[in-house]
Parts: sequence; C-alpha cells; structure tokens
Amino acid sequence: MKKPLLLLTLLLISFYSFSQKAGSSQDSLLNSLSSDNPKEPVTIFKSTLLVLSQTTETVKKNNLNFLVIHRFGDFAGTNGGGQIFYGLDAVADVYIGFEYGITDKLNIDLGRSTIGRLVNMNLKYALLQQTTDNSSPLAITLVGETGVRTYDSYHAFSDRVSYFAEAIFARKFSSEFSLLVAPSFVRDNTPIPFTVGNTQHFLSLSAAARFKITKHMGFIIDYAHPFSSFRSTANGFHDPLGFGLEMETGGHVFTINFTNSRAISEINYLSNTQSAYSKGEYRIGFTISRMFDFNHKKQY
Repeated sequence: MKKPLLLLTLLLISFYSFSQKAGSSQDSLLNSLSSDNPKEPVTIFKSTLLVLSQTTETVKKNNLNFLVIHRFGDFAGTNGGGQIFYGLDAVADVYIGFEYGITDKLNIDLGRSTIGRLVNMNLKYALLQQTTDNSSPLAITLVGETGVRTYDSYHAFSDRVSYFAEAIFARKFSSEFSLLVAPSFVRDNTPIPFTVGNTQHFLSLSAAARFKITKHMGFIIDYAHPFSSFRSTANGFHDPLGFGLEMETGGHVFTINFTNSRAISEINYLSNTQSAYSKGEYRIGFTISRMFDFNHKKQY
C-alpha cells in the first residue's frame, strides 16, 4: 500500500499548491473568454485518452476519433536492452480504435487489442461539464465497457466476456494544470490471469495529471491501483504507472510515453500488470489520435 499512498499524496500536494493560485489563474482564463457565453464548457484535457486513463473529454456530434496505440517490448532487464533495440524490435500490445460522437456528450467506441485478442465496445457519457463561470466546478463522465476475448477456447461465450465501469471526476485548476480521479469496477467472467486464488471482480482507483509545458505540449503522469489482495507484489503484480509527453498538431494529438503496463485496455492492464520498473520492465509507447468531422459544414 505504500506506493499508491505515496503517489496519491504527491497528487494531493500538487492539487493543493495549484489550487492556491487557481483563483487568480482562473480569473485571467475567464477574462480571456467571451462574456457572451459565460457558461461555456471548459476543455480540461487535449484528448480523450492519456497514457493509461480515459479523460472526461468526449468526441463532438458526428465527429470520429481514430486511435492507434502501440506498446513496444521491455526497454531494459532480462528481456530488453540492445538485443531487441531497447524494446523497439518487439510488440507488447497494439490497439486500433474508433470513437464516434452520437451527441456532443454521448460517444460510442469500438476497438481491438492484441493482448487477449480483446474486442471492446463502450459507451461514454459526459454527465457534467466544468464551466467557465465555475457554476459547475467539476466534470463528471461515465464509462461502461464490454470486452470479448476472441479466438481462444472457452466452454461458453459468457466465459469470454469482461466488463468495465468507471466514473471520471476531473477539474482544470488553471491553464497549466488539470487533474482527474476515477474509481472503477472490473469483472472478468474468466479471471485474468486464470490461476488459483484470483477473483472475478475487483475495484480500482486511477489518478492522472497534465502539466502544461507550451501552448501545444503537456507532461502527463498516469497511475492506477487495483484493490485486490491477489494482485500484490508478493504474487508478482505491480501497479500500472505511466509518464507521457503530449503534443497537439492540428487535427492530431500525439503522445509518446513510458509505462510498465504491457496492455492498453483497462480490462487487461488493471487485471494483469506484472512488470516492474525496478527490473527494467518498462516500455516506450505512443498514441496517435486523429479527428474527422462529418458535419459537412462549409468552410470559407
């Protein structure tokens, strides 16, 4: 428990230090916005996904977000190093996904991961949005996801299925700092990994922060802790932790990151992360997010 408590303490310290100047910073931010629409929603994060965590952001109506996410092999340790070009010769996981805006607040997402040959579909709904006049100080987004592990042998179809539910709470404290906290629930009808002592369901807590570097660049720290007595360091499990550099370039958001998580899907990395930073079992990864607008509006 020491590591999750330490990291959450660091996030709370960051929360406190930034909140002390949030008033003045937010005032200047609000003054720069149009007074014609004082309740305009605040964009808290640049993208719908950080290193590990989903954000409160949603894809707007009739927009399609195309995601390509790649995790390479171990950078160092027994299975890394120069023999596999510090992980670049190996593949840990690849995710191809699509996020479509049914409305400005409701998205339907579909994707597939290499690990477990997992096909997932989820609904994402922005229940509450932070506003520029601070009448709504928080954003709350709900996520419900179903994952199906294809091609492997199971006794019944239901054994292939996993479920993930999450409530994401986020706030932009200033133009330089955004924070989210997200409790979640995971159920694997067939426990991952399928070993004696593992359980079908558990709770977890994620926390992530974005620090602005320039207008189009930010630094991300992303962490998750499963509340499961089975998923302990004594059994070889470690909490997922990632660091990323996010760059916005027109219609693209590109993130390069380091993480000890091999898996990309929440169902996979919350259930089964057995890589340790101390053993060099971390990897380079990247995320490419490309937005397409199908509203067919004329532009001049």
